[in-house]
Amino acid sequence: MKFLFDFIPVLLFFAAYKLTGLNADAAQHFINTYLSGMISGGSVTPEQSPIVIATLVGILATMAQIGWIKLRGRKVDGILWLSLGMFVVFGGLTIYLHDEDFIKWKLSIVYWLLAALLLVSDLVFKKNLMRKSMGEIIELPDQIWTRLNLAWIGFFVFMGALNWYLAFVLFKGNTDAWVNFKAFGATAIMFVFIVAQTVYLSRHIKDQA
Repeated sequence: MKFLFDFIPVLLFFAAYKLTGLNADAAQHFINTYLSGMISGGSVTPEQSPIVIATLVGILATMAQIGWIKLRGRKVDGILWLSLGMFVVFGGLTIYLHDEDFIKWKLSIVYWLLAALLLVSDLVFKKNLMRKSMGEIIELPDQIWTRLNLAWIGFFVFMGALNWYLAFVLFKGNTDAWVNFKAFGATAIMFVFIVAQTVYLSRHIKDQA
């Protein structure tokens, strides 16, 4: 359920992009009429309007997600705060400059920051963040926690590089294809990685038992 809950802002970003793309002229009129104060030059073209609307929806959805968690009295994950911060910074630049490159960079930078956080925490502060977040749920040998941490570091580095390649090389100039990857490709890869990780860890959990 948490996986689906985390997917909501991405899904809304995708839906907003696709829906506004179907009527870009109306989206342009809405932006230029009601959001001109947020836009450099006060206006956008019809081609720029879908990514501007989608980015704004993504930011608001992430804020609402955090608000819902806090209203229920639960702790907001650091990853969600990081995602919101990056969304506001890079999304804000995308909206103000109506330049899609900023929101495309955001995804890679989030992945790489997460990889750096796991690596620095382990090497400098001698804290395995994967163990800290999951240690109360499962018991694993020390070497398995180390492998798990390294696996996530490698995964985040790979995903950041993959997003960069798709956004700025393979799908350069094709924002529609990149949005499809962001919504479903990246999510599917994450899901497969988590399933594979669960299968791998289950063997060691049984050994411990």
